[in-house]
Amino acid sequence: MVGRMERQTASSSASCSPSSAAPSSSACGGKKRPDFLNMIRSAACLNSSSTDTGKGRSKLSTNKVTHGFHLVEGKSGHDMEDYHVAEYKYEKNHELGLFAIFDGHLGDKVPSYLKANLLKNIIKEPVFWDNPQDAIKNAYRSTNKYILENTKQLGPGGSTAVTAIVVDGKDMWIANVGDSRAVVCEKGSANQLTVDHEPHTTNERERIEKQGGFVTTFPGDVPRVNGQLAVARAFGDQSLKAHLSSEPDIRHVPINSSIEFVILASDGLWKVMKNQEAVDLVKSIKDPQAAAKRLTTEALARKSKDDISCIVIRFRC
Repeated sequence: MVGRMERQTASSSASCSPSSAAPSSSACGGKKRPDFLNMIRSAACLNSSSTDTGKGRSKLSTNKVTHGFHLVEGKSGHDMEDYHVAEYKYEKNHELGLFAIFDGHLGDKVPSYLKANLLKNIIKEPVFWDNPQDAIKNAYRSTNKYILENTKQLGPGGSTAVTAIVVDGKDMWIANVGDSRAVVCEKGSANQLTVDHEPHTTNERERIEKQGGFVTTFPGDVPRVNGQLAVARAFGDQSLKAHLSSEPDIRHVPINSSIEFVILASDGLWKVMKNQEAVDLVKSIKDPQAAAKRLTTEALARKSKDDISCIVIRFRC
């Protein structure tokens, strides 16, 4: 999440927090720089945790679902802060495809907590099967409340989120806070399913100012809430909680014959690639893992320095 949160006071908490990235000798060990071997391995992308990749498929749904994911640690000087979920669960005679990307800032504890709990909390909502939209709203709200009440354990940082729940391969529920994005390919055309919650947009700025906050836009920088955070909605962020929202935007997408695939990705991809460019790049790649890797590789080639996380979900494969 390069540039998402100002890091003047964040370097020590980020470097000493648990992370999916391989620990270096400088991570809380007192040394000022990693040992020479780790520097070489990191530069060559040889650390086993510098990338995470995999794929899977549904088993029970009539409309088959396949997915692939690929995550790459950025070059922004802090440990990996992106987390993902890509799995299938069976609940009440239904198959659920559960997918998410969480893009953290000021440490990885909040996105790590979201990975373990947010989708589970949605499914546990009593109204989930009758009213998935309300279940998602309730779970986003209650999960954020828990994070803010437990900053001693989870730290002062935060995270964006984009989640997708596919029910029996027939219905998909997309939700997000922040600027991690979901884009669907429908008959070859890209359609953005999520809302980028940026501070300078009219609705977000008015809400922030009404709550006593402000939005800064300095030359050469992006708009920020109170001069700090580059998104208007997020989980966590204790110091900005009065001026942020964790209310998700939600879309229901019936999976019909025109829906080909969906891309979920953190802003490490979207900062350097337009929606249609991403769709065009991978629409001929049937293996979703290869597609996700192709997208992250292209983002790196376009000089994205942020952590890059990508999930591609294909239908009827």
